[in-house]
Amino acid sequence: MTNENLEALLDAMLIGNSQKMQQLRMLIKFAGKCNSSIMITGPSGSGKEVVANAIHTISQRSSGPNITVNCGALPEQLVESELFGHEKGSFTGAINKHVGLFEQSNNGTIFLDEIGDMPLNMQVKLLRVLETRIVNRVGGNQNIPIDVRVIAATHKNLGDAIQSKSFREDLFYRLCVVPIEVPALNERKEDIPALVNHFLKNQTETNAAPIFTDEAYATLQQYEWPGNVRELRNVVERAGVFFSGQAVQAQDVVMLIQSDIATAMRNSTTSQTATNQSIETYQALDTRSNDMSAIKQTPFEKTLASIQGKTDNNVVDLNAHLQNEERRIIQHALETSHGVVSRAARSINIKRTTFIDKMHKHDIGKQLQNHSVMETAL
Repeated sequence: MTNENLEALLDAMLIGNSQKMQQLRMLIKFAGKCNSSIMITGPSGSGKEVVANAIHTISQRSSGPNITVNCGALPEQLVESELFGHEKGSFTGAINKHVGLFEQSNNGTIFLDEIGDMPLNMQVKLLRVLETRIVNRVGGNQNIPIDVRVIAATHKNLGDAIQSKSFREDLFYRLCVVPIEVPALNERKEDIPALVNHFLKNQTETNAAPIFTDEAYATLQQYEWPGNVRELRNVVERAGVFFSGQAVQAQDVVMLIQSDIATAMRNSTTSQTATNQSIETYQALDTRSNDMSAIKQTPFEKTLASIQGKTDNNVVDLNAHLQNEERRIIQHALETSHGVVSRAARSINIKRTTFIDKMHKHDIGKQLQNHSVMETAL
């Protein structure tokens, strides 16, 4: 592949020309030339899988398989079988031989997403495979050599996980030969217009695309984007639904973002309030083309003032409101579950590990560490 073709390919896969993205492309070029294991870090929604695909695409393994595994989504009792395979009759339900994902990835790349969620007992077995390049199917006695490039990714702080003994230090160093960090969207806001145009071009709807005004772009660039590129893509797609062929103004952007937050809050104890907010949002969107004054009568005008840096004492900062609401929901779930983390996590429909991450993020664990049930649950 020529240098020009390589540049064009990376430009098509990794949208944006900020300094952060230029540095990321440079690291990807180096990673594509080697066979070493790679650890990709970055917040959720920042594009870690896109980076992994780019590395595979420009590598010498590009003609081989490229298999993605979400380690957090695999049932704990099936992780070994899924990754390394099993022989017929090796356990109840094993009615056929199963070739594991590592074998399926032979001569290609396997992407282990959310590696921080892998059970501790499986980390030992993964380390052995990485060291020996040999897999043994469950219930089998045959050593099967594999030639696989391993790329791992996580949004977690593995340093903290190593300290808490939930992630093996030797596995970390085996995986993190080439570290690559994907920047959060709020670290490269100058790339937002290019990302919006990219998402608009790739929308599958037959309706005319919306047209973002300069003021709309300015508003997009002043928001903090806690959901990163994934959240931006949702907002652009939502704009395509409500503003097909129309100009999108700054206040429209606020409403499009606010409807995301209202949806996120629906599982909280203030679900009725959130639902009402969502209804108000869509009513304002629906009446926009007929009566622009209707928008200015909605609560979201105040949110716009916050994003634009106005000094109204009644303004609610969008990001601060979201963080405070998340903290309140976590605390309420713990209180109603009497400090039992697993029960609290189920009550708001998130994973236990995610719940614990959010506790640490808001320093809730420190406040409750004297609670005996909490210590047991953690």
